[in-house]
Amino acid sequence: MIMNTTLENNIALWRERIGNASAKWGGAEICAVTKTVDVDTINRARTAGIQTIGENRVQELMSKIDRLDPGYQIHLIGQLQTNKVKTIIGRVAMVQSLDRDALAQELSRRAVQAGTVVPALVQVNIAREPQKAGIAEEELVDFLRRAGDLPGIRIEGLMAIMPLASDPETVRPYFRRMRGWFDRLRDQDLPGVHMNVLSMGMSGDCIVAAEEGATMVRLGRALFGARPTGTDTNQGG
Repeated sequence: MIMNTTLENNIALWRERIGNASAKWGGAEICAVTKTVDVDTINRARTAGIQTIGENRVQELMSKIDRLDPGYQIHLIGQLQTNKVKTIIGRVAMVQSLDRDALAQELSRRAVQAGTVVPALVQVNIAREPQKAGIAEEELVDFLRRAGDLPGIRIEGLMAIMPLASDPETVRPYFRRMRGWFDRLRDQDLPGVHMNVLSMGMSGDCIVAAEEGATMVRLGRALFGARPTGTDTNQGG
């Protein structure tokens, strides 16, 4: 378990770094990626200033959720199977990984049944990586129109995962393209679509992401230390 002072220092350090890097855009929020992190440590992060956490897997999230600080905004950041949608309705503040029509339709159906609205970010496969989920750029506007027309869903912005790179400068153009889409879509004012959140950047490339206009970065390793060997942190960390 990470020592409390180390956690507090990490959070303070990265809040300052992200704040400086994103200052010209008005700042960026940290979403702490809590996959494999124990509940006590997660709750200490709340007292150190973290307000939003992201979990990758529904099963792990549900094993923790009733013991998490009630002040947290909890986001699901991992790929969501349609058969798990009913589990998270009313339990999370946002789904960051809306990536296909079937998921949009199931989110809509379950939200309407529950009498609620699910805020969601549309995941964009900006680098066209075949192993990653997400909407292709040329399909984005049409997908947003379809999803924005569904009851029970409120599109709040975009999310992207960049290619792994030893030098984050190599992925700067992708971050810049994502900010371009964010700005253009906000200007289009599509029905049911709001561009309030641009979630991009992880521990290895978050500074570049913040410099290029992210409104939220997803940090796991930077805050909590290295994950166990073999742990998948593809959606954020």
